[in-house]
Amino acid sequence: MSISIEFLGGVREVTGSCSRVPGGTTRSLVDCGMFQGGRESDRKNERTFPVPLSSIDFVLCTHAHIDHSGILPRIVRDGFRGPIYTTSATADLLRVMLPDSGHIQEREAQWKSKRRKRGGRKDFPPLYTEADALAVFPRLSPVGYRETIEPAPGVRATFVDAGHILGSAMLIVSIRDGSRERTLVFTGDIGHRGLPIVRDPTKVERADVVVMESTYGNRVHKGMEDTGEEFVHAVTDTLNRKGGNVIIPAFAVGRTQDIIYLLADLTRRGRVKDLTVYIDSPLAAEATRITLRHPECFDRETLAMYEWREENPDALKVVITRGVEESMALNRMQGGGIILAGSGMCDAGRIKHHLKHNLWRKESSVVIVGFQAQGTLGRRIVDGARRVRIFREEIAVAADIYTIGGLSAHADREDLLAWAGNFRTKPEKVFVAHGEESVSVGFAGLLRKRFGWNARVPYPRRPINV
Repeated sequence: MSISIEFLGGVREVTGSCSRVPGGTTRSLVDCGMFQGGRESDRKNERTFPVPLSSIDFVLCTHAHIDHSGILPRIVRDGFRGPIYTTSATADLLRVMLPDSGHIQEREAQWKSKRRKRGGRKDFPPLYTEADALAVFPRLSPVGYRETIEPAPGVRATFVDAGHILGSAMLIVSIRDGSRERTLVFTGDIGHRGLPIVRDPTKVERADVVVMESTYGNRVHKGMEDTGEEFVHAVTDTLNRKGGNVIIPAFAVGRTQDIIYLLADLTRRGRVKDLTVYIDSPLAAEATRITLRHPECFDRETLAMYEWREENPDALKVVITRGVEESMALNRMQGGGIILAGSGMCDAGRIKHHLKHNLWRKESSVVIVGFQAQGTLGRRIVDGARRVRIFREEIAVAADIYTIGGLSAHADREDLLAWAGNFRTKPEKVFVAHGEESVSVGFAGLLRKRFGWNARVPYPRRPINV
């Protein structure tokens, strides 16, 4: 069997990352992510998995975000019986994120079933259940950073820092096919340099084949200093001058912890004071506890920050809601609060309630700190919609909208080019993935122009020999 790659998702679009890699005598998946953003994504998630699950020997998972891991419960339920290799921190995060996703799938299926019953149609089954997610746990096989494993004969895989979120990794995979060995690098999601908490992305110097993300391959984020100033303005203007609330749609893993870090750092430096931050997400609260259990992922600045927080526990007040009633009480709060809630793209979870109660208020602000996929509520808000529908109610957009790209967990164009510039020799083939089509195509052209790389954007479901 020759070595090839078939992209099952996450090419010419941002979500649904999943690649099948037949090589040597084995077949594997790199990531198994959920599509996100509208009805078309729902249809893709619901379709029959495009390859026989009995033919997959193992899965390599780069990180815990649902667009890279969210279909794992479904493939385990439907017949996959191999190990799922990932870093220790990612394994811990998956143990809380996948059951949460399963719970969301069940809840949405119940809501859809009620509508279908009123029309005389059959129930709508969930994509998978919380029980399906729990069945993934025995398959998880944690791996340390820079540890090399042999998941199958003739295959070696090493996990190195991606700098994206806690536990995120790039994969360096060597596959032997007879006397021929090929080294493939899967970047997963590359992190923005200087991002709080996690270490910067690992430099990679050689590979035969590179699969590289391009989410922000067409833009440059603001630096952390400018990001801090913009954040200070959003917070102080809303809380002090206008007297409203600051609503932050935050991914439970990554953005929530980064925002707490940033607010603590601003407090330590005297830039802000007397702040109360409400974390209205059980998942984010648990992800924060998991973060504290994995200092092996931290950079030096974060270790110093945690020491300061231990010495000054009252400098920044962080309130974690304990249940639905406390969450609902936040909706009655007219001003003075910074509310972090999921989901990060505003399409599910408690953030929709907080937007419903604050988006129409001129005295409040919404701070967007992460990528918003096409078709999501967050994307419509970022794109300047005057009105949006939330829980089947039309809501005016009167609050100030801030988009703070410097806190994005994704590398920007310059970060991506800097990472690519570490290669000592040109890879033979480069596949640009995980980006909206126009962005990926443009970034592939930039790689060809800047480095002379043989870079192109693949199409889904078309196997490519490497």
